[in-house]
Amino acid sequence: MIRFLSPWWLLAVVPVLVLAGAYVWRQRRRRAFAVRFSNVDLIRAVAPGGIGALRRHAPAVAMLVSLFVLALTLAKPAVDAKEPLERATVMLALDVSLSMLAEDVQPSRIAAAQQAAKEFVGQLPREFNVGLVAFAKSANVVVSPTKEHDAVVSAIDGLQLAEATATGEAVFTCLEAIASVPADGADGVPPARIVLLSDGYRTFGRSIEDAAAASSTANVPVSTIAFGTDTGTVEINGSFQRVPVDRPALEQLAESTRGHFYEAATAESLKQVYQDMGSSIGFKTKAKEIAQWFVGIGLIFALAAASMSLLWTSRLP
Repeated sequence: MIRFLSPWWLLAVVPVLVLAGAYVWRQRRRRAFAVRFSNVDLIRAVAPGGIGALRRHAPAVAMLVSLFVLALTLAKPAVDAKEPLERATVMLALDVSLSMLAEDVQPSRIAAAQQAAKEFVGQLPREFNVGLVAFAKSANVVVSPTKEHDAVVSAIDGLQLAEATATGEAVFTCLEAIASVPADGADGVPPARIVLLSDGYRTFGRSIEDAAAASSTANVPVSTIAFGTDTGTVEINGSFQRVPVDRPALEQLAESTRGHFYEAATAESLKQVYQDMGSSIGFKTKAKEIAQWFVGIGLIFALAAASMSLLWTSRLP
């Protein structure tokens, strides 16, 4: 069904309708004048087959139709078209706790994590949705699942550090973001993965075990990437504190959800995260402009008007 994206421009057809009305009025007035002051019997004798009404009116009608169709073009005619939409989603959860300032991983844990996250986003298939969650004492969706991967990369660069580490909350927040991906006509939640980058020690919020159970129930594997060493330290409030990495917790989270655990992840190895994720295709209804059809039809009628006028009167209308 045809609809108009700029319906106010339909007012452009008013002058065309006025012109058509004026033409009809003019022709009736002309006919009345001719009948009043002409010898009808003489006209019938000279032109027994009539005076060629078709030839007289066809060029004008074709020109009016052309103007009408071209006026409709201004209102941006469009039809609804269904566009396939991939729903597969990858959520990045990035630890922004103060312990990520430790420099046992060069140049620092947080800088290394940001770089790894950006490289991972860069290699994801463009049709995948990707979102970003940052977590410290709480977990927040920084970028909702989107196919605009560049927006996620920009957001990674702008993350700010804070106190505490709510690893479990990060997983729960990612699951909520995944569930929010529109169905678009498909069944169930989309196939999804969570990639969590952290130094591991949870100090706040729901437990990692609860998060793992929720993730398993949702059938969303969590892959973890550990950043740091056992000798890491960070200066907080003027004093240095040891911040060893909690590998066992991160590894257990990955294994219990059928994800992957990494310590030094490469771009090639991280392909394991999504290579078996599968696909879920929904359909998004999108307006497709068809103004070119209207322009083409208008042009055809304009050419027809010009051709008939030249053929029958040797002049343009």
